[in-house]
Amino acid sequence: MLKSLTIFGGNANRQLAQDICKYIEIPLGASECTTFSDGELYCEIGENVRGVNCFVIQPTCTPVNRNLMELLVMVDALKRSSAGSIVVVLPYYGYARQDRKTKPRTPITSRLVADLITAAGANRVLAMDLHAGQIQGFFNIPFDHLFAMPVLMEYLRSRHVPSQTVLVSPDAGGVERTRAYSKRLGTTLAMIDKRRTAHNVSEVLHIIGDVTGKDAVVIDDMIDTAGTLCNAARAIMDAGARSVSACATHGVLSGPAIDRIEAAPLEEIVVTDTIPLAEHARACRKIKQLGVGRLLGEAIKRIHHGDSISSLFI
Repeated sequence: MLKSLTIFGGNANRQLAQDICKYIEIPLGASECTTFSDGELYCEIGENVRGVNCFVIQPTCTPVNRNLMELLVMVDALKRSSAGSIVVVLPYYGYARQDRKTKPRTPITSRLVADLITAAGANRVLAMDLHAGQIQGFFNIPFDHLFAMPVLMEYLRSRHVPSQTVLVSPDAGGVERTRAYSKRLGTTLAMIDKRRTAHNVSEVLHIIGDVTGKDAVVIDDMIDTAGTLCNAARAIMDAGARSVSACATHGVLSGPAIDRIEAAPLEEIVVTDTIPLAEHARACRKIKQLGVGRLLGEAIKRIHHGDSISSLFI
């Protein structure tokens, strides 16, 4: 007999949880996460979950530490309420960039987060567009890695002519991702050769590939302070491109990101709603946000019914 399904949404992105519930055609589970005057978090599950398959939607975005702790508290509350299974859905995985030691005596915080989620009581994890794919190996529980590619490609097809478009990887590490988009869209490919001089600081050296006379689209997994993106946009336009825009799954958009985007020669930036946009980001006319609720909802339905979700891994 199939267990019942309930979806809970943390405070980080409750709207996305509601969109997923709308697709699956179930109500959002009753839960409340509050903060005591001293800053401690408290979570209460407002319905019976004994034997129920529970999915917790919570991106660990800004404020990262609070949202991560809220996720852990919710998972613990469900575990102690005898939930049948607990699946953590991470539209955005915070600390993903700390996936290896880059200097002596530094942490691998991405692994620490994986250990915390597992120790809290999660039985499975579903994440979208990890910054580093090897993070899946940090978990000793089943892990499903989705990509926002179907949502982003549908939009790109509606806006760009393949013969007049070039997709650009912002660095060597993103070439595989950009090649996957380029192959499916039938466009040419280019790459930015950059060198990072410090955290959140990058310098564009030169462009590998031809962008002359074409509409360039920079493909990335996330846009944080937008320094890399804006430097890339200027270099691409200087190399003779007709226009430049960008496409990324996660719109972190921290620090001076919006001011940089407004000043850069970018026509449009497309991100998804894995992270809710701040008010000043929503006010930026260059930024467009696409929904991934249907994609995540379909994955949740298939996990719940024990069906394959490999067709969503395009």
